[in-house]
Amino acid sequence: MPLPRVQAGRLGVYLAGCVTFAAGATLFIHSDYGVDPLDTLALGVLEHLPLTIGIAQASVAAVCIAIWAVWNRRRPVISPFVTFLLCGSLIDLMRLADTSLVPRAGQLALGVLLCAYGSALIIMSGIGIRAMDLVVITMTRRWRWPFWVAKASVEAVLLVVGWLLGGPVGVGTLCFLIFVDGLIQPFMALNQRVFGLDNHGLVVARSESAPVESTTRIGG
Repeated sequence: MPLPRVQAGRLGVYLAGCVTFAAGATLFIHSDYGVDPLDTLALGVLEHLPLTIGIAQASVAAVCIAIWAVWNRRRPVISPFVTFLLCGSLIDLMRLADTSLVPRAGQLALGVLLCAYGSALIIMSGIGIRAMDLVVITMTRRWRWPFWVAKASVEAVLLVVGWLLGGPVGVGTLCFLIFVDGLIQPFMALNQRVFGLDNHGLVVARSESAPVESTTRIGG
């Protein structure tokens, strides 16, 4: 049975976002200037275990989903796990491409734009909210922390652990934290105004941040 047109459209935005983000993350890796906190951790794990980036990122997602589920007494969700596994696996494939013709600084700059725009598409699709953001949303609701403080705290943990494991950290990491996170919201506004895309991610965020008492509990 074919997907409804609206559902298929959202899925297309989601998949485009995953491919775009993975391309940007791959350029970060090839630039050799440092990567985002999640990839720092994933590449650090690869220094010690014979895994792939896709499996490493999926493992991080599984841990985040487990923390969120126990903390909120809700059933684990699948879509964030799929997002991490899909994006990580795409990065594994794209790393095989030769990008040496593009200057390293150019790879970093293009990586920033692609990661930010890909993130905007994934969020706007309302499919596969990032597993880390599930934990961040819970932190903001339970501890009354600003979203950016909670997100920075989670990313700091990933970054430190990844660095201790031997993952790459550099100016590219700083660029990701400042520019990618800073460009996501403007890109979402651009997509709404210029391309007429609906921001389904806002609905998902409100749903995930609803009071625990009004949501489905594990075993009930």
